[in-house]
Amino acid sequence: MIDTAMVMAAGHGTRMRPLTNDRSKAMVEVGGKPLIDHMLNRLAAAGVKRAVVNIHAHADRLEAHLKARNTGPKIIISDEREELLETGGGVVKALPLLGKRPILICNIDAIWHPFEPVLEKLMVQWDPDKMDELLLCARADWSLGYAGKGDFNIHNDARLTRREGDRAEHVYAGVQIFKPALAKPFNVERFSRNKIWDETLKRRKLFGAELPGYWMHVGDPRAVIAAEAVLEEAAKDG
Repeated sequence: MIDTAMVMAAGHGTRMRPLTNDRSKAMVEVGGKPLIDHMLNRLAAAGVKRAVVNIHAHADRLEAHLKARNTGPKIIISDEREELLETGGGVVKALPLLGKRPILICNIDAIWHPFEPVLEKLMVQWDPDKMDELLLCARADWSLGYAGKGDFNIHNDARLTRREGDRAEHVYAGVQIFKPALAKPFNVERFSRNKIWDETLKRRKLFGAELPGYWMHVGDPRAVIAAEAVLEEAAKDG
């Protein structure tokens, strides 16, 4: 069981404007609930006890919302008010808060309609003796709000390789299991977690698990409307 997560909530949400003119992307509502609450509630349901949340854009409003939550997981703030460090540097800065055991790292703009428990299945597939990182990956053709060429190919042994050529079958779905020690060689500065993934790929220790469900990347206002329609329809179906 993994009991700690880092929730990446510091971004400006530029593509989400005008919805982010007065709030962070994490506070944009989908189905009457802020994006960050969708993720925190899923983490709580999966047994996660602690969530380290990094904050930057409209930080005061986001922090106040997090403090007002009366359900788990326990929130610990990693403050990036002075400098936004992106997905890699943000993890390095938060290392003193994360502990030494494997953690979940989650993006707040990733939500899904599951066919079966998603985070729980990801934890079951985690093998720390074989894996350094395990990425939740969605089928690109089952993804809403995504128009790219795909990120990774998942091989028979679940190892990942990056896209070669015009298209890859899977896209990173915004959640992964991660060994915090992997971030220690890096400086506290702005960089993407892709930089860490590249090192893990060289060691053949980057693995993928296919998301059992329909993935939604909520990256702009149109994607918000589309995601709400999917969730509303799913609720009707029970």
